[in-house]
Amino acid sequence: MSKISIIIQREYLSRVKKKSFIVMTILGPILFSAMMIVPVWLATQDQGKHFIEVIDDSKLVDGFLKNGANVRYDYPPVSLEVAKRDFYNTAYTAILWVPENLLTTHKAVLFFKDHPGISVQEKIRTGIEDILYENQLEAQGIDLAKVDAAHIPVNIVTEKQSESGAEERTNTGVNMAIGFGGGILIYIFIFLYGIQVMRGVIEEKTNRIVEVIISSVKPFQLMMGKIVGIAMVGLTQFVLWVVLTMILAGIGQATFLKEFSDLKNPVLQQNAIPNMPNQINPQQNINYTEAAALFKDIQNINFFRILSAFVFYFLGGYLLYSAMFAAVGSAVDAESDTQQFMMPITIPLIISFIAAQFIMQNPEGPLAFWFSMIPFTSPIIMMVRMPFGVPLWEQALSMGILIASFIFMTWVAGKIYRTGILMYGKKITYKELWKWLRYSG
Repeated sequence: MSKISIIIQREYLSRVKKKSFIVMTILGPILFSAMMIVPVWLATQDQGKHFIEVIDDSKLVDGFLKNGANVRYDYPPVSLEVAKRDFYNTAYTAILWVPENLLTTHKAVLFFKDHPGISVQEKIRTGIEDILYENQLEAQGIDLAKVDAAHIPVNIVTEKQSESGAEERTNTGVNMAIGFGGGILIYIFIFLYGIQVMRGVIEEKTNRIVEVIISSVKPFQLMMGKIVGIAMVGLTQFVLWVVLTMILAGIGQATFLKEFSDLKNPVLQQNAIPNMPNQINPQQNINYTEAAALFKDIQNINFFRILSAFVFYFLGGYLLYSAMFAAVGSAVDAESDTQQFMMPITIPLIISFIAAQFIMQNPEGPLAFWFSMIPFTSPIIMMVRMPFGVPLWEQALSMGILIASFIFMTWVAGKIYRTGILMYGKKITYKELWKWLRYSG
């Protein structure tokens, strides 16, 4: 055991001291926190302020377009020719010309100094459509107040009902995002660190370093030390990523999204938003209520159980696959020769990644259950299912099968490793690997 500990220490320290490890440990949290902060920050910046001059020859939209936080309309009594002539001598950023035959052409023209962006264009388009819609209803003698009253928004709230009668509120969208995100991370980590094991074995074998090493330790000890050492590297990097991402995201939120951090009440008060009208729009009130509900749904998620499962399935999946990667590395002389052996290893991972997209639609179906039990797919599939709630007996059974499979695969990989690690200059086939497995010497 002491020899394995020395190998683990060597593998761990030699990798965490590399510049690539340090750089990726720093860049990873920066990228993750940027993905969380930048989109929200950009949304707050919008596309700038736009002061639009409306020339309405149709007399349908004049005075009815609603001002927004970034768009303001003005309706001067001038013709299009005069407006275009004096355009660059005014504070207007764009001219919206509504032709007289709007109801037949269904087109309006926007002249601009600076491109207004697609969201502003969409806001103008929907504004005109709403006005025409109301005009058409009025023309047909339909009471707009009754139409608005007939439109009743409905929000579907999902609650999981247990056999004991307990109820637990859930959010399918949030569960899908967390589950699929966890599955992707495990998929990436298994490939990233499993390949490192294979490359490390090939490098030592090519440089003939392994001949010196196995004079002091057994091949199985060398393989286990390398696998566990790199696993600790991956776990260290993951923990640092989580901690640093949380710190950077907190700093970014406090710096760039301070106005959102200061809003304690999800149903915002009038003085919380500049230039807000005297009465909160009912639709805005609904949106804020939904945002508060979403925040509550996130709080209801059992993150401890999910993170614990993530660590277990990351380590279990990595140990299972890295044993196979180590066996492949010991059987070849160069990385270019690994392709024929890599396909059987990567196919289950690819299948589980594809299946995860369908399992999210039915996380408790038979496909989800069996893929959660098969050790080659369970690390990804179980992470996809965990946010939806997995019975403890299923999780325990899946974990037990994964542990047993890892032990068995380590034994299989060890038999290949101890023979292949000293095999040079011979093209290895599956038939040759089978002979190594049957060899009991």
